[in-house]
Amino acid sequence: IAADLAAAGVDVQGYDPAPVPTPAGVTRHDDPVAAVERVDVVLALTAAADAPTALAQALDAVPRGAVYADLSTASAGAKLRLAATAAGAGIGFVDVALMSTVPGNGLLTPALASGSATSAFVAAMAPFGMPVDPAGDEAGLAATRKLLRSVVMKGLAGLVIEAMRAAEAAGLAGETWENIVAQLTAADEALLRRLVTGTAAHAVRRVHEMEATVELLGELGVDPVMTRATTAHLHAVAVDPSTVPALPRRDG
Repeated sequence: IAADLAAAGVDVQGYDPAPVPTPAGVTRHDDPVAAVERVDVVLALTAAADAPTALAQALDAVPRGAVYADLSTASAGAKLRLAATAAGAGIGFVDVALMSTVPGNGLLTPALASGSATSAFVAAMAPFGMPVDPAGDEAGLAATRKLLRSVVMKGLAGLVIEAMRAAEAAGLAGETWENIVAQLTAADEALLRRLVTGTAAHAVRRVHEMEATVELLGELGVDPVMTRATTAHLHAVAVDPSTVPALPRRDG
């Protein structure tokens, strides 16, 4: 992202405590204070756990009226706390959620933005081609939208990895991979609806199936973390089918 901004002619000042390469065209500083002085927009790209420190250590040096954009993948509550800290110092805050992988996309990574400084951030980044969709005036709304998708995408990755570890142990890696790919490739809304709506009706039977799956993975020497969670979820649905939510209508 920094390299793309620099290539677009932006005066980019940077700071990173890690021994990583400095992007071409970026002026790198040895401390965060020097990196944020006399800037219009601060892009804070950190892990969620580091976001409060990143804001605090540069807070007094960020020009009042500048936009502080936090691009960490943090919870909505964490974003609200960051926004309150920034507001207390007279700094506009925007919660930015990157909605795709940055490698290969850079500044063109699709993003959502929410918070008091959303309009200013969108206007500042638009000339450089950054695709940012406003998600509201409250910090955390962008993060919420991203993390709700993460439930599925990161969970799906965990399920596939667990299945493939067991398949390798069983000597069935090729067959299992082809089956997974075929199912996901053929998936559509109708299939997703059947998966959700059929869960309550068949929960008891599926509990027994997944208990057998947990046992199988144990026999294969694979810790069935994701499978145990699926079994526990089905147990809960069998007890209280109302825990399965109603789905939006197809017409929205």
